[in-house]
Amino acid sequence: MDTYNSDFEKDIYRFWEENDLFKPEVNKDGKPFSMVIPPPNVTGALHIGHALNQTLQDIFARYKRMCGYSVLWLPGTDHAGIATQTMVERDLAKKGIKKEEIGRDAFIEKVWEWKNTYGNRIIDQIKRLGASCDFSRLRFTMDEGLSRAVRKAFVELYNAGYIYKGEYIINWCPSCHTALSDLEVEYEEENSKLYYLKYFLENSDDFLVVATTRPETLFGDTAVAVNPKDKRYKHLVGKKVVLPLVNKLIEIIEDEYVDMSFGSGVVKI
Repeated sequence: MDTYNSDFEKDIYRFWEENDLFKPEVNKDGKPFSMVIPPPNVTGALHIGHALNQTLQDIFARYKRMCGYSVLWLPGTDHAGIATQTMVERDLAKKGIKKEEIGRDAFIEKVWEWKNTYGNRIIDQIKRLGASCDFSRLRFTMDEGLSRAVRKAFVELYNAGYIYKGEYIINWCPSCHTALSDLEVEYEEENSKLYYLKYFLENSDDFLVVATTRPETLFGDTAVAVNPKDKRYKHLVGKKVVLPLVNKLIEIIEDEYVDMSFGSGVVKI
């Protein structure tokens, strides 16, 4: 059996690009259709999930062209923030270099070098998939135009009062010295302890005992919940307890999700 040789695919794609077959025609009377590619991170190479996603998008783009639409499928890559920073730090560590030793400006230059190496590799891989993107409009999330637009939007949102500074429990990276989103946190199971806290009833010396593995989150509590089938607490539903340390009143509510057999059967919300 002959081995499949994919070299001719590069020639076909080069023909498509040289003839601008993926550039949308500007037609005021035409029907526009546009998509922005979910930009892959410049942290290495594409994986099977990218191939699936871009194949589905390519089907849409090509189908719409055949239906007479003026189609723009906009490609790009994502700087991926902390993920890329981590990869660059690891690369420097292999050479015995720490980012603190070279300074901020030099480190940013290293990030751009990484982007130029792996970002271009990713674009080549997207092309090898046959994706009908308009690469004449290729964008990177740290391009000056996009960065300026982000800053402008941020300032406008701040001036409108939608962005503000406050004290909250967050995910903090002690290595990167920055906040992390929940998506950037890797969780693992480990044996822990149950802490039992007294929540006193309003204007009473009686109290509910709340069992929790995360006592440090009590500052954000908005209610305590009991199971509606739990006869021990049925008479307390609707009453209020005093949140420890904060001295704020929060309500006792019912929720079938509460496991009556776990801890005290009272859950902080």
